[in-house]
Amino acid sequence: MKNKTAQYIPLVVTVGQVVIFPYYILWLKDASLSYLLFAWMFAAFSFSAAWGYRVFQTTKSANRFMIPFIYIGMGLVYTTVGNMPFTIELLPYVALVLQLILGFLQGYFRGWHAKQETYHLHVTSHYLLVGMIMIGLSFIKVVTPVFFLTLFGMILCICGVYQIRRKRPFEK
Repeated sequence: MKNKTAQYIPLVVTVGQVVIFPYYILWLKDASLSYLLFAWMFAAFSFSAAWGYRVFQTTKSANRFMIPFIYIGMGLVYTTVGNMPFTIELLPYVALVLQLILGFLQGYFRGWHAKQETYHLHVTSHYLLVGMIMIGLSFIKVVTPVFFLTLFGMILCICGVYQIRRKRPFEK
């Protein structure tokens, strides 16, 4: 990878997803209204992530250009969650659709990231960064997880737009 900044975007995405996950779980718990529905929504997410991973594995390498759009898609899901304008009656249905979209996008991203040259370096850095960030966040009083979900969604969208605007060949 010739671009040092773009080299770290997958690390930002993976670390951010793990850091934001507790806040996302809080939102999903509120949106699902019962533990049974919560469990079903996570099952849908898992199946969708497996599908996204499989789609990446079976497609030609020409689909690498989609990664910036994967970032933007995940960012839009998190931003939508942070600014949910739906009524309580529609919320479980919308949450299920968002779970399916987010699962597929994350599965596709994981499949792509595992094929990158920097993946092994990112894995080590990932665990260290997540630990440090989670300790730091534990000292911040959070009124609502919406702020962090929206902020991370915007960061993902910025990463995707940056990748598109570089106008250089996409990574391996």
